[in-house]
Amino acid sequence: MNREFEQLLDKVRREGGEIRSDSREVGKGDIFVAVPGVNADGARFIPPAVEAGASTIVCLPGGAEAEAAHAAGCTVVPHDDPREALWRLAEARWHTGSLPLRVLGVTGTNGKTTSAYLLEHLFTATGHKVGVLGTVSYRWPGHCEAAPLTTPDPLRVHAMLAAMAQAGVDIAVMEVSSHALEQQRVCGVPFAGASFSNLTQDHLDYHGTMEDYRIAKGLLFRQCRRGVLNLDDEAGRWYLQHISCPAFTYSERRDEAHLTAHNLQVYPDRVEFEAVTLDQIAHIQLPIPGGFSIYNALAALSAGMCLGLSLGEMAPVLAGVKGVKGRVEIVPVPAPYTVIIDYAHSPNALENILVTAREFTKKRLICVFGCGGDRDRSKRPIMGAVVQALADVAVVTSDNPRTEEPMDIIVEILTGMDPAGNIHVE
Repeated sequence: MNREFEQLLDKVRREGGEIRSDSREVGKGDIFVAVPGVNADGARFIPPAVEAGASTIVCLPGGAEAEAAHAAGCTVVPHDDPREALWRLAEARWHTGSLPLRVLGVTGTNGKTTSAYLLEHLFTATGHKVGVLGTVSYRWPGHCEAAPLTTPDPLRVHAMLAAMAQAGVDIAVMEVSSHALEQQRVCGVPFAGASFSNLTQDHLDYHGTMEDYRIAKGLLFRQCRRGVLNLDDEAGRWYLQHISCPAFTYSERRDEAHLTAHNLQVYPDRVEFEAVTLDQIAHIQLPIPGGFSIYNALAALSAGMCLGLSLGEMAPVLAGVKGVKGRVEIVPVPAPYTVIIDYAHSPNALENILVTAREFTKKRLICVFGCGGDRDRSKRPIMGAVVQALADVAVVTSDNPRTEEPMDIIVEILTGMDPAGNIHVE
């Protein structure tokens, strides 16, 4: 780290001040960090930041924009990695390392939101004040806002953790996406524990290969005191051999895990099982249907145990949990059929919810689905094939196309389906 940046860090640590990475938010006297983006060079936004009153610019060394900022009277601090500069400044500004709260990270392709929701209830019911940063919302006592991203940028992450501490929160649960890990959005956060659920095909438009996707997820374990791993998942077993922090493991099938599930029972409205450790056993009932709910429960119980909760105190809490919005969410309708909403966004998640629904479907199973735009295109025909194999009727429709043409996405889904099947395009 260069001397100029070290001095800036010390100043921010002592005096505070506003740090910005969006030139539209810059005010007089602010520090602007020109972060290279996925689609745009951050240096392009140095001139509008200067015009808006920025006093300090942090950016890659050299460049005409930086020279112009210096000529305009701004302090220009070079840094070889502006992403790193941003989170280090955020950490210094909000003193994240010394906040009086413990942070739990939750990662994996599927199950993050439900696991975070279960952890929120487990810790709240056992006397803790809990904050959550996740896909649905950013919330803590006295505050709730919709979440535009599963994991926000580092400025918001560090600022919100500080706000949680100010509100008396002692446990913060954070869903951590692979994009966020690779883009250093959670760097500087001292995770007390990090839970991994599973790794299935998703986000290959960004990561390229499943190996790179696995490596990105694994970055979380470099900055946590203890990892929580699913031993029934191939990537979970890989992490067990490669991460440096101690690991707590869970499994439905492997007795060598620290926490195992026995006597599994799956019902239309709940799951039940015996949670077993070397010295504890508890009967678990979770009123969320689907075999995958057992894994979500195991993940939450394991993370809870790592932070000091016992199976005995967690079991009755899970029995009283309400369903998670958008996750196997049953919609009341005045008709003799059941409507379920589920945020299945990967082939594996879609297969899981359809298998679950089939267990209590008396007649036809109809699946209305689509694929998001500007995301992994290779999973589209796979998701189409999954639906055709498991549902009686497939309704292919538009699901958040972003910048793509909805019909182009639908055509790619249909390439994985037999046109002679019972398919409707809406």
